[in-house]
Formats: sequence, structure tokens, C-alpha cells
Amino acid sequence: MPSDSPLPAHQTKHLPTLTYPFIYSTFYLAQSSDGTSNGTALWLGAQLLSAYLAAELKDVHLKTTRPRAVELGSGIGLTALALASLGYDVLATDTAYVCDSVLRNNIRTNLPHLHSTRAGTVQVRALDWLVSSDMWNWGDPLSITPAAQSNEGPEASGVEETLRPPFDLIVSSDTLYDESLIDPLFTTLQALFIQGRDTTSFLPNKPPVILIALERRDPALISTALARAPEELVQVPTRKLKKALDRSGIRWDGVEIWRGVGRL
Repeated sequence: MPSDSPLPAHQTKHLPTLTYPFIYSTFYLAQSSDGTSNGTALWLGAQLLSAYLAAELKDVHLKTTRPRAVELGSGIGLTALALASLGYDVLATDTAYVCDSVLRNNIRTNLPHLHSTRAGTVQVRALDWLVSSDMWNWGDPLSITPAAQSNEGPEASGVEETLRPPFDLIVSSDTLYDESLIDPLFTTLQALFIQGRDTTSFLPNKPPVILIALERRDPALISTALARAPEELVQVPTRKLKKALDRSGIRWDGVEIWRGVGRL
């Protein structure tokens, strides 16, 4: 990141628009902290996860085809835009309200201005974790879960082919803050993995990497959540995370990143 590194999210919640430097791009991100939804403002987890990805995914541009990522709880779009600038095609998902109020417009505003010859794409679609994966519709350009309603017209996406499993990377940040969300989040993660498996092939697919960034604001809740994961998650070592953040010019911490591979 440039020398004018961003401020931590808790110092910028009052700002309606963030000017956010990321590697060679600058994102202009609208946000709202009016209390209607936690997903309409920037949180620390998305910031540190984006910095970690910038350090870990530096060779993505060398791949002959763009890898694909899906984000659960994309919020104002920072991580999705970071991944796109690193060369990923990204499916950014959140509730219909978050998609309509901040996420979709932030992606529209910033995606054309990514300073990378290998920049990927971002598609925004609503995904309600409480809707069974049996009802998911991968062909709908606005909402994977049919129960979600959007204020956007059907022409809004401009997407000819919708992103769908399998994904190479599944990410989520700042999404473990309420006990009622624990099981729906892990059920959704598990469904994304299962739907990406090619059961007609005798060769095993390479499993997606799963990264979850969280703040331990409620230690008991976080411990409960990690214990209820369908498969064990492994914490990225603090030393490795700090090294990645140092490269990005970030000198603050407070976020853990947990990693799972494929069998969630």
C-alpha cells in the first residue's frame, strides 16, 4: 500500500465516504452507520484480511486463467475489490438490503478504475444464509436465494454468465458477532464446498481455501463459534499475519484469521 495507509475502521465509522488506498488503486467507498445494518460500514476484519490477501496472493497475475472467489458478508465491498485488483473474479454476497444500499454501487463506482492489467470482475448477488441451499438459484443475476428481494431491475447487473461453484477461495470477515449467525454461516460455507465438487470425475478437485477474519470482541462467542465449525479451522500464526500487515504499512492489529481447506 502507499505510504498514506488507511486508518483503522473504528476511527472512520462517522465518514459517509472513505478514500481507501490499496496497492496501486484507491477505492472510494460509501458507508452508513445509521444502525439499520452492521454490513453497511467498514469493519477492522475486512481491512486486515485485505492486507493479508495482498501479501499472500502476489503471484495470482501469473496464472493463465483467473481464479474465482466468493465472499460471504461483503459489506461495503473492500475485500471484493481487493481480490479483483489481485486478479480474481469475485462473487460478492450479502443481504439484499446491504447489496442495494452500499455494496452494488461501490462495486460499480470502483471496478472500472482498478489499476491492474490483470484485474478481475466482481458480481454482486444477495445470499440469505437462512435459505436452504436446495433453493439456491445460480442463474439469477441479482439474488442466489429467491426469498431475497432487490430494488434493482433485472438489467442492473450487465452480466452474461453468473459466477458459481467451484470457487478457489472462500472468504468472510466480521461475520461472527452474533450467536444466531454461527450455524447459518457454517452451513452456507459447507454448501458452497459441496456444490463445487464434480461428482462425475474420478479425479479429486482441488479444494477451496477458506479464510475467516474475526475480532474477538466477545471471547466466549468466538470460542463457541470455532468449536461449532463442521471441520477444524487453523489460526494463521500471529507472526505471519503481522509480517503481511507490515508489508502493507499497517501497524495495528486486533483481528485473527482462521484457515480451512476444502472439508468444511
